[in-house]
Amino acid sequence: MGKQALIIIDIQNEYFENGNLTLVNPVEASLNTAKVLEHFRTKNLPIAHIQHLSADPVALPVFVEGTHGAAIHENVKPLDGEKIFQKYYPNSFSETGLGEYLKENDVTEVVITGMMTHMCVDASTRAAFDFGYKCTVIGDACASKDLEINGKTVKADDVHYAFLAALEFIYGEIKSTDEFLNIVS
Repeated sequence: MGKQALIIIDIQNEYFENGNLTLVNPVEASLNTAKVLEHFRTKNLPIAHIQHLSADPVALPVFVEGTHGAAIHENVKPLDGEKIFQKYYPNSFSETGLGEYLKENDVTEVVITGMMTHMCVDASTRAAFDFGYKCTVIGDACASKDLEINGKTVKADDVHYAFLAALEFIYGEIKSTDEFLNIVS
């Protein structure tokens, strides 16, 4: 087993109740992430908190730097010294320094949690794989939302599991929080 790092993607207030982009089951996903986060803290392994910000606050007023909605949720709040990477694109590696941080720490495997399964988790996992990292996504530590296309609604659970199934096909392993913690303990 190589050196692991935890990548926590966009667990921000906007995705919780009363946010502008409320997801399905964000609390459960954040609490499961907190369990994985505690494991990484205990083992003193690299942790990367990813925070999405609006590149154009006028066009996309959510995730404006310094606002309550853009803040990382209290359930996974970074400790002093933990790395926070701010991003403007779905891929957590794009223009953030995340790749350099992982290389500096000799990371070969990434464990990914976060929001939204169908967007930033998907894009970041695929990018991590393309950069040569072994990827594990903690499925119950991620959340999604209902999506619409051509007048049809795709329920959040279906979106979530479809994207996880696609990732598991080649990009990485999908584990539950308990499965992951039982394997590494």
